[in-house]
Amino acid sequence: MGSGRIKINLHSARNKSEKKILDPRGSFLQNWNKIFLLFCIIAVALDPLFVYIPVVVNDKTRRCLNLDKELGIIACVLRTFMDAFHIIHMIFQFRTGFIAASSRVFGTGELIVNPRTIAKRYLFTYFIIDVLSILPLPQLVILVVPSLKGLPVALVTKESLRYIIICQYVPRIVRIAPLYMVVSRTSGIVSETARTRAALNLLLYMLASHVLGAIWYSLSVERQVWCWGKVARIYRRDRRLLYCNDDKDPRRTDNSSNPDWLPLLNTYCPLINPDDTNSTVLNFGIFIDALQSGIVESRDFPKKFCYCFWWGLRNLSSLGQNLKTSTFAGENIFAVVISIAGLVLFALLIGNMQRKWQETRGVEEESLISCLPRGLRQDIKRHLCLDLLKRVPIFETMGEQTLDSMCDRLKAVLYTEKSYIVREGEPVEEMLFIMRGDLASTITNGGITGFSNAVNLKPGDFCGQELLNWALDPQSSSHLPISTRTLQAFSEVEAFALLADDLKFVASQHRHLLNSEQLQHNFRFYSVQWRTWAARFIQAAWRRYCGRKFLKSLRKEEARLLNALADKSGVIVGASIYVSRFAANALRNLRRDEAPTPRIPEWLPLLPQKPAEPDFTADQDH
Repeated sequence: MGSGRIKINLHSARNKSEKKILDPRGSFLQNWNKIFLLFCIIAVALDPLFVYIPVVVNDKTRRCLNLDKELGIIACVLRTFMDAFHIIHMIFQFRTGFIAASSRVFGTGELIVNPRTIAKRYLFTYFIIDVLSILPLPQLVILVVPSLKGLPVALVTKESLRYIIICQYVPRIVRIAPLYMVVSRTSGIVSETARTRAALNLLLYMLASHVLGAIWYSLSVERQVWCWGKVARIYRRDRRLLYCNDDKDPRRTDNSSNPDWLPLLNTYCPLINPDDTNSTVLNFGIFIDALQSGIVESRDFPKKFCYCFWWGLRNLSSLGQNLKTSTFAGENIFAVVISIAGLVLFALLIGNMQRKWQETRGVEEESLISCLPRGLRQDIKRHLCLDLLKRVPIFETMGEQTLDSMCDRLKAVLYTEKSYIVREGEPVEEMLFIMRGDLASTITNGGITGFSNAVNLKPGDFCGQELLNWALDPQSSSHLPISTRTLQAFSEVEAFALLADDLKFVASQHRHLLNSEQLQHNFRFYSVQWRTWAARFIQAAWRRYCGRKFLKSLRKEEARLLNALADKSGVIVGASIYVSRFAANALRNLRRDEAPTPRIPEWLPLLPQKPAEPDFTADQDH
């Protein structure tokens, strides 16, 4: 009783821990990933606010570097708010299961719910990147450095923020890429459409312009402070003149005790155009605009941000052709970065346009057909697509009305040579009916080395039957099924595509026409999950049958041998005992190593879970 109670308690505790594990295919995590992706993009856009904190003070009594404390507090609050979402996401990562790569070959995939395995996987993947991204180093610099005594606060803050933001910006950018892939694969809403690509290009342009504008502001401040420091070294002045101290600091230094300091700065660091600069003064190059406009002196953040953002967008769009740089190496490197970034973004835009033209050959067939009368349009679609639909075994038993609805929703698509239509492990978003060209359908069993199965698809074939089983089953989940194969075009492929939403809509509208035993039989026969379950059930039953048969034959041989030994009185008793022990040991070893246990309760859990029976009459909405 005690051992049984312990087993029950352990089993219930294990079930409770597994219930806390989140399913990555569930709607909650899918929505959370979308929200977290949005917050990651906002966090990347908020980090450059820290470089706007240093400001230049230029009045009649002093000229020095100071800090915008109000902007620093606002930046710290926003950064902490974004980091809080990142911490919540890290907690979810420790409680989020994952699909075993080797089980994706069976269609739905096996969900790993072991907390230790999940934690180990996360610790060895993105945990370090997440920790580096949320370290509160900028907040510590803004809040702690001003309270330190004996340090030039403005200098330490400016230098610390520069290196911290750069170091933390890299892991934040790196974290967005896999998160975007997860959102696009699991939900399927971030699809490769023309509008999506245009929005992504615009977002990249705006983000790059914002970052370049912030860097331009920071380098402008740095360049002016460097010029002041050069004058201080030449004339051996106190470098504390370069940094504004707090009024409460008794060591506060201003220009009143150095009456010639401001004239020296006006002589060696004048804010004049590069063309008017002679060899005796510093050429500020591309930073002269920020210094002359007074942006580096302004504490009006909206004004400062808009001006720097416009500068970055203008020069990024023109590839930096209007920049007149000086001979300063850092300035020229910055100009080169602007030019290369503009070229890369422009190449992405051109590449998306070329891809769209390759897919459509410059002609929108759907727009041409849509101009025709509805009856003629349906006749054209029926003539082109009806025979292709009837090649699908499940569609053979469907009525003409259902097939006509599918024909009306088929869309012509084109894939270029060597392009991937879908990869193994990605969601299936459409069902393809090949008109022209060849496809390679490859399965690798989740990437296991040495396992590969390839099939060539020719005109008249179809692919994406996982989507068909998902759409016809009214009890299926909201997330798209996972592809068990990788489809790649051998040559240029023309096909008709039936999207997931269209297939689901047709199945829901004509569900009353799908109630037939033949259709249910075809559904079970061609379903990947049903085939997998049947194959593994037969294998397990056959192994159990072979084990029982062998045990039965071995028992018969043992009984026959013992009877033969008992009938012969001349046989030595020792030899009889030896043979009996030998047969018993052989039987025991066979039971332990080879034969499965005959007990039904322990044998059944080894089998895969039986898929639910298809019930096309059920209404998913009710």
